[in-house]
Amino acid sequence: MTLGDLGADVLKVERPGVGDDTRAWGPPFAEDGQSAYFRCVNRNKLGIAADLKDPVTVGRLRALVAGADVVIDNFLPGVLDRAGLSPERLLDEHPRLIWCTITGFGAESARPGYDFVVQAESGWMSITGPVEGPPHRVGVALADVLCGKDATIAILAALAARHPTRRRLVLSLYGSAVAALINVAQNVLVSGAEARRWGNAHPNLCPYELFGAADGPVVVAVGNDGQWQRCARAIGREDLAIDARFLTNAGRLTHRTALVAELSATFASRPADDWVAVLDAAEVPTGRVRPVSQALAAAAGASAVTGLPSPVGGTVRFAPPALGAHGDLVERYGWGAFGHVPARAPEQP
Repeated sequence: MTLGDLGADVLKVERPGVGDDTRAWGPPFAEDGQSAYFRCVNRNKLGIAADLKDPVTVGRLRALVAGADVVIDNFLPGVLDRAGLSPERLLDEHPRLIWCTITGFGAESARPGYDFVVQAESGWMSITGPVEGPPHRVGVALADVLCGKDATIAILAALAARHPTRRRLVLSLYGSAVAALINVAQNVLVSGAEARRWGNAHPNLCPYELFGAADGPVVVAVGNDGQWQRCARAIGREDLAIDARFLTNAGRLTHRTALVAELSATFASRPADDWVAVLDAAEVPTGRVRPVSQALAAAAGASAVTGLPSPVGGTVRFAPPALGAHGDLVERYGWGAFGHVPARAPEQP
């Protein structure tokens, strides 16, 4: 979808009859039967349905591959080979082609990749959730999202290379998830100590967590000692600003329990909006915990049909396709079908 937002002609190939699994991931479903889940990642694509067991259909797909810059697939090992669509053979036949395979656990693994399983096995769930109690998953399918973004980066790098050395790209949800552990992973590598859950606190910074104001939660994210000084003085706690225990981030981490207790009592004394105003004025990162509906209200251009605005500055040209919606056009015009789609507003499904 990101490539489509940036102007690429993207053709989505699905199974006949049922199509992409996410078409059934609901409710909620829109009036035309599309699931909200399907709509969230399928704008800017034309759609066809293809039976990989039908030799005629496979021949048409091979012809489409011949005219493509990039092919992206997410099949388990061997599926495309058995269908007569071997990536290696097609890469040999088409020297300018780039092929990207997205897997769950790597090129050799036959394990299906689902975000929830990857979150569990990559370490994410072991560090997510309250300090006490069971592990939690992140509230969105973030491993899926990150792997999609990683794939976009790898594809664009290959396209930009005059003579790409990597035309066969293989990514995995697991690889993207482990790489995204970043500072948590480095903490373990450097210290040798196992990572643990911190709830809404931060393993390397303090104060960097959620506090209960008089009317609801507020987050404070102090990233350096200067911000800490401004924070303490802005909330009227000069005593904490000059306390030797809290002058440095390392000291604040050592005495985290005492500092958080003091701050919690202070933040509980006034409404959250008051604290946000005070800390904003002091240039201390802060914010209220908002529901999704409020976040969407602030996202200009959010649409029930085409989803959220492109984060990379792209444009919306096509609404998410109905299953097989453009089969006739693609069969007639091939990649030229993009120039023959009837003009319509993207908001129309």
